[in-house]
Amino acid sequence: IEIQSGKFYLEERLEKEELKKDEIGYVLSSPMVPEFLTAKEFLKFSIDINKDKIKNIKDIDYYFNLVKIEPKDQSILLKDYSHGMKNKIQILINIISNPKVILLDEPLTSLDIVVQEEMKKLLKSLKKNHIIIFSTHILELAMDLCDEIVVLNNKKIELIEKNNLNSKKYKDKIMNSLKEQIYD
Repeated sequence: IEIQSGKFYLEERLEKEELKKDEIGYVLSSPMVPEFLTAKEFLKFSIDINKDKIKNIKDIDYYFNLVKIEPKDQSILLKDYSHGMKNKIQILINIISNPKVILLDEPLTSLDIVVQEEMKKLLKSLKKNHIIIFSTHILELAMDLCDEIVVLNNKKIELIEKNNLNSKKYKDKIMNSLKEQIYD
């Protein structure tokens, strides 16, 4: 979808630069993948159309190993992939395209516990070279993965200090505020 108006900026060390749309990656909570392709076809296609933008293109097997997709599963149509496997493919496409900012909307909720741990390790490694904005309703996941946590509270974004999250008083304040929003 083309941007109709507005611009995105990234400010680091007091320098502000405009972000182009190909510098922003995203993983949707409802995976969007071309279901008529196999995983291998989709990865080859993605690499091919982005080869001018990708630095240090690796062998396709390297990428599949990164997210632990077995060779037998690489030739299956994406329409036959589970929700979690489609999310793995979405994350993998972002790893390959290497955007500056990656937006993640509930990317781990459909994965089994073993795959969640694998993907958490991968996301932690991605934090070194990317800005990751992670949307989740699972507070423990945010605490484990995020350097900074904000909540939408009474229509305002509020920065949360991680050490406050261990305080029962603070948790109760957040929960009561959220209950008010739900029942209003």
